Amino acid sequence: MTMTMFDTVLVANRGEIAVRVIRTLRSLGVRSVAVFSDADADARHVREADTAVRIGPAPAAESYLSAERILEAAARTGAQAVHPGYGFLAENAAFARACADAGLVFIGPTADAITLMGDKIRAKETVQAAGVPVVPGSSGSGLTDGQLADAAREIGMPVLLKPSAGGGGKGMRLVRDLSVLDDEIAAARREARASFDDDTLLVERWIDRPRHIEIQVLADGHGNVVHLGERECSLQRRHQKIIEEAPSVLLDEETRAAMGEAAVQAARSCGYRGAGTVEFIVPGGDPSAYYFMEMNTRLQVEHPVTELAVSIGAAGAAGGLDLVEWQLRVAAGERLAFGQDDVRLTGHAIEARICAETVSIKEGARGFLPSGGTVLKLHEPQTDGIRTDSGLSEGTEVGSLYDPMLSKVIAYGPDRATALRKLRAALAETVTLGVQTNAGFLRRLLAHPAVVAGELDTGLVERVVDDLVRTDVPDEVYEAAAAVRLDALRPRGDGWTDPFSVPSGWRLGGEPRPVGFHLRITDPVEYVPRGTHTVTDDRVAVTLDGVRHTFQRATLPDGTWLGRDGDAWHVRDHDPVAASLTGAAHAGADSLTAPMPGTVTVVKVAVGDEVAAGQSLLVVEAMKMEHVISAPHAGTVAELDVTPGTTVAMDQVLAVVAPHEEAEE
Repeated sequence: MTMTMFDTVLVANRGEIAVRVIRTLRSLGVRSVAVFSDADADARHVREADTAVRIGPAPAAESYLSAERILEAAARTGAQAVHPGYGFLAENAAFARACADAGLVFIGPTADAITLMGDKIRAKETVQAAGVPVVPGSSGSGLTDGQLADAAREIGMPVLLKPSAGGGGKGMRLVRDLSVLDDEIAAARREARASFDDDTLLVERWIDRPRHIEIQVLADGHGNVVHLGERECSLQRRHQKIIEEAPSVLLDEETRAAMGEAAVQAARSCGYRGAGTVEFIVPGGDPSAYYFMEMNTRLQVEHPVTELAVSIGAAGAAGGLDLVEWQLRVAAGERLAFGQDDVRLTGHAIEARICAETVSIKEGARGFLPSGGTVLKLHEPQTDGIRTDSGLSEGTEVGSLYDPMLSKVIAYGPDRATALRKLRAALAETVTLGVQTNAGFLRRLLAHPAVVAGELDTGLVERVVDDLVRTDVPDEVYEAAAAVRLDALRPRGDGWTDPFSVPSGWRLGGEPRPVGFHLRITDPVEYVPRGTHTVTDDRVAVTLDGVRHTFQRATLPDGTWLGRDGDAWHVRDHDPVAASLTGAAHAGADSLTAPMPGTVTVVKVAVGDEVAAGQSLLVVEAMKMEHVISAPHAGTVAELDVTPGTTVAMDQVLAVVAPHEEAEE
């Protein structure tokens, strides 16, 4: 079949999902229109689209979240339809209605379905009426803080606070202790308001060691609804999925069929059209006791694992399904060309989300916080059984304004063990120098015995995280950085060489002294190289204690980026004299510095206030994440250099807490 309705489609998104949608549009011969903010003027999705339109300055509220500017771009370029991707306006019913009013096809469900399923409270009531089991929790919308607290006490600890709007784990808070319930409700409301402009909350019973399993559904406008099997999404951190796979090792055929039918009924209950996902929480000890959590009325980040693991028809090949194509076809009015009996699960697919974040416990408060920078060197595997969906290119600037996810690496194999092995190898091959990512962490997670055995639950990552994060810097990293500096100092050219210019440690009238370098990753070190080295433009190999180590490298004036097996280190040059002269003003444990580039959203204290150790003083937000800045000790706020709305850089001093005299003594 060929597309007959759409000649031009506008992609109202950015990053890897915009690139992904553009790829399908190109394969169908449909002209693609990208939109971009000032921050994305040279982004990959802009370069790959057939045409692109600037829609505003860098803040998302003035660009990607501006329905008016996106509709203007559609009108200027003759677009007939809009694909929202995920995030931003993908689940915004007002935007879907605005598209219809402008004569555009919104590639997704109806505005009424978005409204219904976007309200988690009404959604639960609707699917429950259709016979779908739901998690016990509060009832009614618009509950006050006191009513939420009462409901939580009635349900019993632990409970989960959830925003009624939105998704992606934003604003969700697990509360195990009644003493912090009020603070957690306030924090959940604040984050929900910032993420979704709606601070309505609900509370649900928390199921310990649950598994998160979701069902992909596809519905046309003619009453046909099918499910495409399940995805296991239990490997999460802060309620954010980081690894997804299809199918789940937990489900047998009977449970899979029952959950699939429940998902179909949930979709029918709201008159769904297009691709959507019905999410269930499943007790690991009793898979048959599954509960509806919510329905995502859009394409999911993890849709590639379904595309790779599902085949259509008896002779269908795995990996032949394109969910974006079917979104377009359904939006164009076509019927589904297959039924439930034609859907087959073939093989196994696993996806890892590559995010811009620091993951080192040694960096203290910076562990698992958003990072940023310029992509200096990039390698993303695209080999047999490996697919990388990415919005990156060398030179891409990664800032703090948008979601930290950069790309996705997906592996497919005939069985789960093969897919795991391929994905670990692909993550080791992934190079993103210039921006810290979680690729090495994910590679180690995929090798954890519980993951290999399929013994998953949503709390597993938090329980084993200390075993997966590097807490030291291997000697070979410093050796490689020193090798790069040694190579830069070596004389170039032929002829006589001044012995004083050779970094050999030679000196007049004395024995050679070892050549050392002052380097810094977290703490300053003086490192004397002791191995052998081979340095090229983009690699450095060192042999240390009889073992050869090879790194990808990118060199900057102030240091070197080194990458290996998915991990990366930014090794900076360190000048101890300059540090002693300029670093004293705000040195020590009294200063509170920004752990990430971002925006101060809350200031709870003023200069002169007495504070207790661990008291929350400030909140910094970046990439849709909040980080609380707490007092390092009891004392007095001596300096306060920020106000709500202040944009801060990493390591910028925010406040200084002078300790009490008795604490000093």
